[in-house]
This record gives sequence, structure tokens and C-alpha cells, in this order.
Amino acid sequence: MSGSALSGRIQTVLGPIAPEQLGRTLMHEHVLCDIRPPDLRTANDLGPEITLENVWEMNYGRGMKRTGRKYMLDLEDIATREVAMMKNDGGDAIVELTCGGLSPDPEGLRRIAAGTGVNVIMGCGHYVDDFQDPRNHARSVDDLADEMIGQVLHGAWGTDVRAGMIGEIGCQSPWTATEKKVMQAALVAAEETGAAINVHPGRHPDQPQEVADFIRAAGKPTERVVISHIDRTIFDEDRLVRLADSGVTVEFDLFGQEQSFYRLSDIDMPNDATRLRLIRTLIDHGHLDRVVISHDICYRTRLSVFGGHGYGHIFRNVVPLMRDRGYSEDEIDAILVRNPRRLLTFP
Repeated sequence: MSGSALSGRIQTVLGPIAPEQLGRTLMHEHVLCDIRPPDLRTANDLGPEITLENVWEMNYGRGMKRTGRKYMLDLEDIATREVAMMKNDGGDAIVELTCGGLSPDPEGLRRIAAGTGVNVIMGCGHYVDDFQDPRNHARSVDDLADEMIGQVLHGAWGTDVRAGMIGEIGCQSPWTATEKKVMQAALVAAEETGAAINVHPGRHPDQPQEVADFIRAAGKPTERVVISHIDRTIFDEDRLVRLADSGVTVEFDLFGQEQSFYRLSDIDMPNDATRLRLIRTLIDHGHLDRVVISHDICYRTRLSVFGGHGYGHIFRNVVPLMRDRGYSEDEIDAILVRNPRRLLTFP
């Protein structure tokens, strides 16, 4: 497939669709992945089975090792059931951003999409430095870009399943040289293919802006770049509005995480109501078209079958909360349909 064949279309794992076929969309999820650090993936250290007695403690996470089965989304039959439940709750599409280093499974995603009728859009590229193949450190920008271009136009990870978005491209704070190189390659691949980019930013509150400034300094447009995980990164309105002013799309993608404790950094995690208040700030500053939302499910314990909220939480619980908090139907439609549709449509 050529880039021109994708023009005006959205690329799912089952092939291109017309934009109007895309309904309510979760812009950042994982359906099949392994989030365990590669050096800790030992089969003999999976920890306890998930039960009603321990699921709350596992979700709270204090003192939990990142080696257990909690961090593995590798049960395709359960994944199919969970995605089907999301459709029943009113969702239509999932952007699945399991990229290099997180054990992507394109064929599995294709089977899940075919079995559920849900539009699945697959990501490509590479996650943060520690998860990357060590050989990436020596690769050139052009080599990495050619790989991503091929993943969009021909097929990813040894399959003919084609990616419909680039990302989540991993960054840290401080940003490593390899991560910057992968970001440069993603910008080249985006320019060549027309695919939008999703960025996993570092956890410092200024790192999302660093990414936006890096893109602008490279002379590349920001309008088709999504910055993820804002709800664990930026907590003040000035930074939030300034980031949206730079042209990127701001993604609140930890909906359903209602506890304040966050094991990966020393922050007070906001709840869903706080997320909606921050989104309202963006809307009040004229940035309704720069907001998307999701759950970023990457743990088993967030799936319904293991006692979590599942992929349907936003449609089942958050949308009614949005209405209760004064969101109009047009605003809800922009966040869940129009903005994803615009970003995922190849220009």
C-alpha cells in the first residue's frame, strides 16, 4: 500500500475505513502487551494469582514488584471479551499503542477486531529507552524512520497488519539521546506517511512542553501530535494551556484511576472529576479541538474480569459524569469522535 492510498482514510488492523465509520474512540489503550521491564521478565516470578482478596492491594501498588502477572495483557480470550464489553457500553474504536519493547501482537489485534466488530487502530515505533532493543542505540534516524514508514505502509512486527498511528513514542526526563533519535525518526515517518504521532512524555511537568518545543524547533507541525499521560504530568493550568497553545493535542488517558497514590512518581494522582475540571479549563481557553481521552489500560487488574473498570468505563460512567458537570453533547462528541477522527484520518 502506498501513502496516497491512505489519503482521507483511517487505517485499522482490518484495513482502511472511511472517517465517518469511526465512532466514539479511546485514543490510548493496550489490549495485548507486556509492560514488565525486559530485564525482569522471568517466567518463574509471576507472583500470586489475582483474586478478590488481593486485587485492591495490587491496584494500589505500594511495594509491588513489576514482575508479576498483573503487568501482562497476554490472555487473548479475555481481551476479546473485554473489548466486546466496551462495544456494549457504547464504544466503537480503540487506538492500541503497544509499540516496540512492549511485546506487540498485530495478529492478535486483528483477531480481536474481527471477533468483536470494534475498530482497532494499531501504533508503531518504540517505547522508552530501557524497553528498546539495545541495537537501537546505534541505528540512524533514517533507519528508524524507514522502519516506522514500513510499519504504516506494509506491516508491522513481521506481519502484514499495518499501523494507523505512530507511537506511543517513549520519552523520559531527562530525555535520552536514543529517545530523541527515535522522536526525530517518528517526525520523518509522520511527514512521509501522514500518520499522527502519540508521545509518552517523561514525568517532569515541563517535559511535554520540551517535546512540543523540540518538534517546532525541527520545523515540523504539531497539529497531528498527541501528548499522552497529562493527568500524571501537568497539574497547573498555566502549563496546561501553554502546552495546548503550542498546537499539540492534550491527552488525559488515566480515566478510571481514582486513587491518589501513584507508584511511579511522587505525585497526587487526580480523580476523574479533577480530570474533567482540567479539560474544562482547556475548553474555556478555546482548545476543545485539542483534547482526547482514554484509560491507558496496561494492567490486568484494570480489566473487568479481574475486578477493574474495563475499557467501557468512560462510556458507562464518565460520559454521564460529563453531562452532570455541564458538558454539552457537542463537547462530548468533539472529545470522543471528532478529534479522534481528525487525528486518525490520513491527510
